[in-house]
Amino acid sequence: MKEKIETHFEKLIFSGRWLLAPLFFGLFVAVLLLLVKFFKLLGVMVVNTLNATNGQMLINILTLVDTALLAGLLLIIIFSGYETFVSKLNVEQHEDRPLWMGKIGFSGLKIKLISAIVAISTIELFKVFLDWRNFTEEQLFWKVAIHMTFVASSILFSITDYINSKTQHH
Repeated sequence: MKEKIETHFEKLIFSGRWLLAPLFFGLFVAVLLLLVKFFKLLGVMVVNTLNATNGQMLINILTLVDTALLAGLLLIIIFSGYETFVSKLNVEQHEDRPLWMGKIGFSGLKIKLISAIVAISTIELFKVFLDWRNFTEEQLFWKVAIHMTFVASSILFSITDYINSKTQHH
């Protein structure tokens, strides 16, 4: 009797992984929303190209790059998270299947995540640098401090990952 209850309980817990599937679908919807934002900004850029300064164009282009990085990051999280926590994606034979797919574990996902956050933060900080006169000293300080926190975190994650890769796994 005890084994039967335990077996059913374990099956219930294991099926609980499917509770994550709607979350990954929500991230997919977020990618679609980023696509809408991307094309809205691109349309505004096209309309205003002749009137925009080089600085405005550069900030808009960096915003497009920022949006593309974020969308790519979300797709990595969706694919890796779904495969790690929910179920395998049955696309092994698909000609467009990315080479990294199915090879990024939780550790690799952490490194990619923090690297993308640092890249996005760098772009945001560069946009501030281009328009620094519109910020107070305190705002500039906090933007740089937050960015440096991301950089330090990425270095610590990398060191931790390196140490973990050198230890014997049980």
